[in-house]
Parts: sequence; C-alpha cells; structure tokens
Amino acid sequence: MTTNLSPAGPGTTGDRELMAAARMMLQRMGVDPADLMTDPADRPPVPTFDAYISEVEKAVSPGTAKTYGSYWNRIRAKWGTRTLLEPTATEIKQFEEEIKANAVPRRNSRGGRGTAENFIAALRCIYRHAEDDELIKPDENPARRTAKPRRQGSNRHALSNDQMSEINFYAGTTGDDPELDTLLLRLHTESACRTGGALALRPRDLNEDQCLIYLREKDGTTRWQPVSRSLMTALLDHTEARGAADDPSGQLLRYRNGNPITHRRYDHLWVRLGRHLPWITTLNVSAHWIRHTTLTWVERNFGFAIAHAYAGHFDEGDTKNATMTYVKAAVHDVATALSALTGEPHPLAS
Repeated sequence: MTTNLSPAGPGTTGDRELMAAARMMLQRMGVDPADLMTDPADRPPVPTFDAYISEVEKAVSPGTAKTYGSYWNRIRAKWGTRTLLEPTATEIKQFEEEIKANAVPRRNSRGGRGTAENFIAALRCIYRHAEDDELIKPDENPARRTAKPRRQGSNRHALSNDQMSEINFYAGTTGDDPELDTLLLRLHTESACRTGGALALRPRDLNEDQCLIYLREKDGTTRWQPVSRSLMTALLDHTEARGAADDPSGQLLRYRNGNPITHRRYDHLWVRLGRHLPWITTLNVSAHWIRHTTLTWVERNFGFAIAHAYAGHFDEGDTKNATMTYVKAAVHDVATALSALTGEPHPLAS
C-alpha cells in the first residue's frame, strides 16, 4: 500500500500558502522574482565611477559638464574604485552633508543648500545614464532613494527707479573702468540678458541695421534681442576701441588692454557698489536683479506673453499653459516694449 505524504496537491490551499510564503521571503530579501528567470552571466558588468563618469562626460553638453564637473571630481576622489551599485542611499546622504558643510561661502550663499542640490543632480545624471545603458535597474538606483534638497524661493525682486539710479551713478563715477561698467549695466537693463549671455556676446552677434543682438544663454537657448540704437552704437564703439573688431568670433566685452572680461568683473563691480550702497551688500544684489527689474516692468506694462518672450522663455513647457501656444509674442512685440522702456524708436517696433 502506497501513502501520499504530500500535504496537498497542486493548486490546493497548501500550495497557495507555500507560494505566498515564498513571495514574502523574496520581498524581504529585495529580490524581484523576474530576476530569477535571468542568468546573471547575461548581465553586463557594472562599471566603477572612475570608468563611467568619463563616459558620461562625453555624452553631456559642455555646459552640463562644466556645472557638474567639480562634483564628479569629488565623487571620483571618494568612490572612484567602487562600482555604481556599491554606495547606499545612506552613504549618499552622508556624502551630501559632507559637501554641504564644506561649501565655499559666497556673497549669495544659503548655507550650502545649492551645493547639496547640485551634488544630488550630478549624481542622478550618472545613474540616469547607467539606467539608459541598462547597466543597472531603476530599483537598484540609490540616487532615486535620496531626496533632493528643496530649493528655497528666490529673494530677488525688481529694484526701484531710485535704486537703479543710484547703481548707475556709482558705476559711472567710481572704479578703474566706469565706461565698461556702465555699458554692462545698460546691456543688462535693455536686454534682460543673463551674465552668461553678456559674456558670450561676439562682434558678429550685432545686427546694426535692425538693432538686434544675438544672445546665447543657458541650456543652449538663443534669440535675437532688440536693443536701442544708442546701445548698439555704444557696443560698436566698444568693439572698435578695445580690439574686439579684429576677431568677429571672439568675445566682445573687453578691458582696456583688450583682454576679454570674465565673471570676476561682475564680482568686483557689485562689491565696489556695495561699499557705496550698503543695501546692495545686505540684499546680495547682482546683475540678475536687473533682469528681474526689466522683466517686471515689461510684464506690468505689456503683459505676460511679451515678458515671457522678452526673457527668452520660448519653450511652451515653461508655463504649463497651452494658451501660450496661441498668444506667444514675436520680436516686434519685444521691440515695442523696449522702445517704451528706453524712450527711443526701434526699427522693428509696431
């Protein structure tokens, strides 16, 4: 006589309970049942940070590589020989706090929050490429489980007419090159350009006939921006006087000796103005405040759509509003607003 020692046959209650227990065990171990169907030998080897960051650097834009480069160097120095799967979410958080504590204090510093945010963004960039290359799976990505520091709201706002007058007065009456400094301030006031856009300006970017300058700014954005006839004349005179005309593709804004200016000129300008106007130091005013000032004026007087175009925000996704597809402003609208701002006629103004 044969006895069946099995507690239950296939599909019975006992079988289902056994499967449920197995699933629970795999879940506690962090194992996806689908992974058991794949031969580990089929998986490509997970690279080290040293090896993979070099590949990521080749795949991103020069601007991204510049922004994240210092953080990637820190990651190489600390984790270079480790694979992407080795660091845990806790280790990433500890690394973030270390970088935040050692952040270089700047005039507009916020206790290292921006540095910590950029570090997490730089790390996520590495892991995002690793996922795309199928070197790791999304659930293996420790950067996904590390919260990015919440960005604080900007404290920048539009400056008053009196404040702008004070800034222009001391820029034009102090310092070793007031002609350069007043030109910088006027360029930012009329065009609402970013610092990077001003520094990237070339002699070939000046359209004298139509009073337009070609701005190349962050994220590869470009636009033809209207400027007044008097500012165009000042830019052309600066180009000739400081040797920039000899190199149409070189930098336009230069010192008296012909050397291109850098971000340091802006730093020195605002530190100097802060000595004469203490509120500049207190508020950490920079050239970006002038952008806020101009765009606020345009929005108040000409509406959001024209301010949107004036700022160079031509991506419809910026506003999350489908209406912008139909009401976006054109260059002649921007020129009309500029003409009202400067009190000068513009060839493209309505």
